[in-house]
Amino acid sequence: MKRGRPKTFILAVVLICAAAGVVWVIWGQNKDRGDSRKSGQALRPVPVEVAQIQRGPIALRRTFSGELEALEEFVVAPKVSGRVERVFVNIADAVERGQIVAELDNDEYVQAVAQAQADLEVARAKLSEARSAVEIADREFKRTDSLLKRGVASDSEYDAAKQDQLARQAQLKVAAAEVTKAESSLETARIRLSYTEVTAGWTGGDEHRVVAERYVDEGQTVAANAPLLLIVELQPIVGVVFVTEKEYAHLQPGQRVTLTTDAYPGEQYEGRIDRIAPVFRKSSRQARIEMIIDNPQHRLKPGMFIRATVVLAREPEATIVPEQALTIRDDKDGVFSVSEDGQSVVWQMVEVGIRENGRVQLKGEGLSGRVVVLGQQMIDDGSPIKIVAEQNRSAAGRQKVDPQ
Repeated sequence: MKRGRPKTFILAVVLICAAAGVVWVIWGQNKDRGDSRKSGQALRPVPVEVAQIQRGPIALRRTFSGELEALEEFVVAPKVSGRVERVFVNIADAVERGQIVAELDNDEYVQAVAQAQADLEVARAKLSEARSAVEIADREFKRTDSLLKRGVASDSEYDAAKQDQLARQAQLKVAAAEVTKAESSLETARIRLSYTEVTAGWTGGDEHRVVAERYVDEGQTVAANAPLLLIVELQPIVGVVFVTEKEYAHLQPGQRVTLTTDAYPGEQYEGRIDRIAPVFRKSSRQARIEMIIDNPQHRLKPGMFIRATVVLAREPEATIVPEQALTIRDDKDGVFSVSEDGQSVVWQMVEVGIRENGRVQLKGEGLSGRVVVLGQQMIDDGSPIKIVAEQNRSAAGRQKVDPQ
């Protein structure tokens, strides 16, 4: 029994080796079949769509939402209080500079003028009386001085005459001052009376403006400086938008702007950037931009919603491809360029420039010919391809006319 054990062990080892050899052969055959299948798949051309690389102008445009504001606003307010007798204008009425737009009840101010006139007359009468008293005091002083020289009058009489003369002269000065005061009071009363005729006396700008708001009606009592009307200047008009830091750096005064409104679909208005705020709002981190828009027919009104389009950058001669041609490989932008024979592709890394309406500017060396725009996910550098369609969109034909 002990002599048979080595033979059994050797037989078991031989059987195990034989089984391992069979498994190895079968695995090798399956591997070769898989490699052949993969090789066949890799060599099979991938169907793709391509587009021609174009050369032409491209612009970076941004559209901002905002609203319109009046170029100038003037609040008409009376300088005195009173009851509103008449308002001569209403909303949308044209107003000329210096025009009387309202009247207040002036009875009280008319009486004030009459009182001041009477006070002036009294002051003038007192002045006349003071002048006469001075003349009498002067004659009395001269007579007493003459008598004193002849030894008829005493020194005490001379002093009394001199004192009376000085007193009368002082009274004359007081009377003259009272007249000046009365004249001033009369002029003040007349000015306050004139304030009951409320005028639209703005400064600067156009001679004609438009009534935007009316705050009071006839019969109401208003206090001094209470607003009666809001008058605005509509030609030109101001557009206001707010921009972020990203666009802020591209904006500068004088840039052309194209505006559209919901009120007039399909119509465009031209303007220019006039003012750029030097600070950003803390709440929104945006800066205020003001644009001047020509508005000769006054069709644009303050408060209207607008969309303002600005050209932030422009490239007159750029390399342009459809935006769908861009492909990311290893976190890098690139395109698949088609070989001259149209049978394979080459991966080219590019720098992306301006994007506009489904087109994109590419920056890089050797960019010409055609690029793949559909099917990039199935190919790699050097992959064989089969072109099934070519997009013949002309970049120049699709380019919009840029505002200069």
